[in-house]
Amino acid sequence: MKVLVVNCGSSSLKFQLFDMARGKRLAKGLIERIGEEASRLVYESDGAKLDARVKAADHEEAVKDMVACLTHPERGVIASLEEIEAVGHRVVHGGESFTDSAEIDDAVEAVIEELIPLAPLHNPPNLVGIRAARHVLTGAPHVAVFDTAFHETMPPHAFTYAVPYEFYEKYHVRRYGFHGTSHRFVARRAAEILGKPFDEFSGVTCHLGNGCSMAAVKNGKSVDTTMGLTPLEGLMMGTRSGDLDPAILFFLVNRAGVPFERLDDLLNRKSGLLGVSGVSNDMRPLLDEAVKGNRRARLALDMFAYRAKKYIGAYLAVLNGADAIVFTGGIGERDPDQRNWICSGLETLGIVLDAKKNAEVLAAEATISAPGSRIEVMVVPTNEELEIARETERIAKAARDNPVKE
Repeated sequence: MKVLVVNCGSSSLKFQLFDMARGKRLAKGLIERIGEEASRLVYESDGAKLDARVKAADHEEAVKDMVACLTHPERGVIASLEEIEAVGHRVVHGGESFTDSAEIDDAVEAVIEELIPLAPLHNPPNLVGIRAARHVLTGAPHVAVFDTAFHETMPPHAFTYAVPYEFYEKYHVRRYGFHGTSHRFVARRAAEILGKPFDEFSGVTCHLGNGCSMAAVKNGKSVDTTMGLTPLEGLMMGTRSGDLDPAILFFLVNRAGVPFERLDDLLNRKSGLLGVSGVSNDMRPLLDEAVKGNRRARLALDMFAYRAKKYIGAYLAVLNGADAIVFTGGIGERDPDQRNWICSGLETLGIVLDAKKNAEVLAAEATISAPGSRIEVMVVPTNEELEIARETERIAKAARDNPVKE
């Protein structure tokens, strides 16, 4: 089955085409600055690369540009649209309505639209992309793969906030979690490496990048995760604060004179590594500055590792042990220093890092724990697009083999 994966932002469209039978990506591309005078198209396949200006007035025009690339007589990878057997869409928020990926019809579209208040920055462009793609690519089923769905197995005591229960009943205020496709992909791959069935795997998956989250996975299911109602909660991130005392917000407004309307920008875009260091939200310049003696840069690095370490300890308690700690994401895959600082001091919990192995691993799949470590420590590069393609293939095949009777 050939599966096209589409990920739409407010002014961008990313796509990848997979041949699932061969387990191979055939092509990938990005169309950005959609709606502007000159949009940009970047496309790559085994036999061609393209970086060109296009006129994508809207997402539907962008979808047509994507199709033109994929079917181009010279640089294309398919002869016609009929070769695309399913289309998978990344959708950030599925709320409590979707505990699994779902084939898209008008009713599913309507629910995604209803969930916009829970993800006002993400669900609208996701929905625009779905509608544009369904209008152009009419011959294949479309599947929504939700970032939140993997975490819908959390028990109520893990997802419920200790606020008056009416806010959950009326407004669905609860923990949802994000990065679900990444957590599921790396947890499943870790189980494969260990030679265990996924439904017998337990571990802590650490998606560390500019956005960061962890998940406690027990028997192949998410039972807790660090992000909450929104992606702001949990770990310290590049520009997001992560966990903090909610009363700080009252203090900032009442005593520091911060306008209420600035709080969202302050906590989501001005905090985290950037806010503490005053230098950057990127680990590399922070490490350079720390080596030079910049105390705030050093503090930001230490805080990041310390908070991650605390959550690993908490999730090991939730799981009552684990098979593995799995690092992924830009920082998790490429920063041996942070992996070392996070795991240092966890030896009594059964986590012992091999310093040499850890130092050698950059964006490659590897086990970096020492031979005597009771819990394996792994680096597993994430592949959210492939996970979306797998989910799309699963749902499309199930729909094909079990058609709904009228």
